[in-house]
Amino acid sequence: MWKKISFNVKITSVLRGSDKMNLPNYKEAMKRNKKYDTVTYSIDKELLNKYSGKKYFLKTYGCQMNEHDSENIKAMLEELGFIETDDYEKSDLVLLNTCSIRENAHNKAFGMLGRLKHLKESNPDLIVGICGCMAQEEGVVKSILNDYKWINFVMGTHNIYRLPYILDQAIETNNQEIEVFSKEGDLVESIPVKRDNGFKAWVNIIYGCDKFCTYCIVPYTRGGERSRKKEDILNEIKTLKELGYKEVTLLGQNVNAYGKDLYSDYGLGELLEEVAKMGIPRITFMTSHPWDFTDKMIDVIAKYPNIMPYIHLPLQSGSSKILKLMGRRYTKESYLELFDKMKKKIPNVSISTDIIVGFPGETEEDFNETLEVANYCKYDNAFTFIYSPRENTPAAKLKDDVSLEEKERRLYLLNDTVNKYFLENNKKLEGKAVDVLVCGLSEKKKDNYYGYTFNNKLINFTGNTKIGDIVKVKVTSAKTWSLDGEICE
Repeated sequence: MWKKISFNVKITSVLRGSDKMNLPNYKEAMKRNKKYDTVTYSIDKELLNKYSGKKYFLKTYGCQMNEHDSENIKAMLEELGFIETDDYEKSDLVLLNTCSIRENAHNKAFGMLGRLKHLKESNPDLIVGICGCMAQEEGVVKSILNDYKWINFVMGTHNIYRLPYILDQAIETNNQEIEVFSKEGDLVESIPVKRDNGFKAWVNIIYGCDKFCTYCIVPYTRGGERSRKKEDILNEIKTLKELGYKEVTLLGQNVNAYGKDLYSDYGLGELLEEVAKMGIPRITFMTSHPWDFTDKMIDVIAKYPNIMPYIHLPLQSGSSKILKLMGRRYTKESYLELFDKMKKKIPNVSISTDIIVGFPGETEEDFNETLEVANYCKYDNAFTFIYSPRENTPAAKLKDDVSLEEKERRLYLLNDTVNKYFLENNKKLEGKAVDVLVCGLSEKKKDNYYGYTFNNKLINFTGNTKIGDIVKVKVTSAKTWSLDGEICE
């Protein structure tokens, strides 16, 4: 049983929000308000360690932004006294940090909810919550209100900092609490973080996206673009360096747009240069939109040896016609011009991509153009998907005129094409010594380590080392998706 402690939520500041139910609204989510303030996270002393000894289980779906959000969530829960467990069946609190970018992510989350419903039937005291991008969807929240009344609370992406209050309110009142802000509001600094390890760190630099690609739900679930002040970012990275971190990844839904809403002459290129000068051994960033990739960025990446020569550059389609339908704001020709510039200027650069097949209106000719681009670019990695409509996006209104069978055929042909180049590129590293950041012990091979090369390639290797070190590893063999090696003597 939960130990009830009297606590009145004081609704007096932006951090404490409102005492009424807030539901997501797509029309409101489409609006862009460029006026926002930066405020500092705080928590009432009465909440500190209030739930001491209770166990929590957190399941994270989706992108690196969600992973980093989960690092914040863990820290806030542990401020309340919760202890993390990896067994949800023995938890007092289960929280799902969800993703809505693909239909598959939806299905996985709802599948987990099915298991939790049975668990809650046998353990009525179990607290279940949902946060992340699915929580920002009108249809999902309506479904929860109608069919999942046993879920204790729902929290959106814009009010993650209010987790202690929302959770406490759900427990104290024994009511279903739903608080999802459709508007992004102010930018909150100093939210506590419990990082997954002591050598690689995510650093948010910009939130939201203003691109409104026609197939994408992210601009609705993550709101408008809001850049953190450069001073706050640099101070965070300075602290990470002092703590001995070896790698930082600058994060954003559209990381290349950094600074546009704050500065007239300072963007991601300038920020990358300042971060590089701080001396962190490895620096990378994601995810990029080709439309915002500047010559300044390319020059800075090429200039500084501690900026990893790895770029994720989503293509989505090799057909200019389909790119226009997708609202991508570039053509096949302009994408290839940018790609060629990167390959020419950045030594040993590795480029990965995202590609969607079966978008409404995609003909065999359009698909063949995508194959042509894949054969030209010879990507080092690619994330390939079958198109699935997302509720309330413009593309969902288009006739989905490519059959599932045809989509699957195209995906098979595309994967067959890109996989060939993954192996070809990896083979070039055989016999070479590469710098590797040691990330952990291999799950498949006993006494083997795994890590990532400076080009972000996964490598499994043998030898004496410790997790968090950067070591020289000789590549002994190459596979399609990974390398094998041994530490250099």
